[in-house]
Amino acid sequence: MANPVIIASMFANINLVPVLNNTNFKDWKENMEIFLGCMDLDLALRIEKPPPLTIKSTSDEMIEYEKWDRSNRMSLMIIKRGIPEVFRGAISEEITSAKDFLIEIEKHFATNDKAETSALLQSLISMKYQGKKEM
Repeated sequence: MANPVIIASMFANINLVPVLNNTNFKDWKENMEIFLGCMDLDLALRIEKPPPLTIKSTSDEMIEYEKWDRSNRMSLMIIKRGIPEVFRGAISEEITSAKDFLIEIEKHFATNDKAETSALLQSLISMKYQGKKEM
């Protein structure tokens, strides 16, 4: 059974991770990875999924698979909690890996970052200095 102190600490700290929006992806991802790492739930982000268990699987393989599976499930729940429902709907329900889920989110926001940077740069280029007035 999970330690109540650890669970309370997790819920207190998860509120420190900002909710994802259109402007904070890089900070959100970094905070999410740090949080999952501190809670020892980042195994699914660090290593690939172990091969499926078979009748011939050793106890070490079973333990490794169970650790990875728990890490993946918990990571997905925590990641989804930090994303508004609007964004969750844009990610396929077929994605069952926390690592793949983060990659999909990154694809969506990397495109937005480039578009936003381009728009800001274009706006800056089109501004004109008009004497003492502000731009």
